Amino acid sequence: MKIHDISQEVFSCQVYPGDPAPRREVLCSIESGELYNLTAFSMCAHNGTHIDAPFHFLRDGKTIDALRLDAFVGMAYVTEHDGIVSADDAMEMLQKAAEQNPDAQKRILIKGPAEVSLEAATVFASSGILLLGNESQTVGPANAPMAVHLALLSADVVLLEGIRLADVSQGVYWLNAAPLNLSRADGAPCRAILIEPDPA
Repeated sequence: MKIHDISQEVFSCQVYPGDPAPRREVLCSIESGELYNLTAFSMCAHNGTHIDAPFHFLRDGKTIDALRLDAFVGMAYVTEHDGIVSADDAMEMLQKAAEQNPDAQKRILIKGPAEVSLEAATVFASSGILLLGNESQTVGPANAPMAVHLALLSADVVLLEGIRLADVSQGVYWLNAAPLNLSRADGAPCRAILIEPDPA
């Protein structure tokens, strides 16, 4: 069994422009003569590898603690794209995923410098997928992300942003990207992993 860690390290992670970066505070240190090491930290819910809940852009959307865990855990399909994802691209991704594993079609992870267009977001949203993941810190255009987020989150498609897929080939994997259980939160960090299926 091979496990791929597709998460960013928290303290060195990418941060969306304008968001506060993670901060570490050493509360106790063995090196300083204390009995143990103890660390406190603070971070934005959308730093590094994280989940966007519908509440991120929707006043009455579901918060992190209200989301179904099966959206984050299950078969997923890794595809690769460079540039803007069109509606045709989205349909092709879904078709390829379905051909390899119908369950993997529910969780699509896009490898590469991809930007999901509104047209592609509409295709994904209407397909009934549970999760859409990408390597960027935002799924849509960085300078105007709202429309793409609204199209997906209003269809209860949760977003897994800031993943790292450089060492992962296209194909089907078992995904675990369960977020921290933060009550009433619009997002949450997660330790996302992909597990390669056992060979037949």
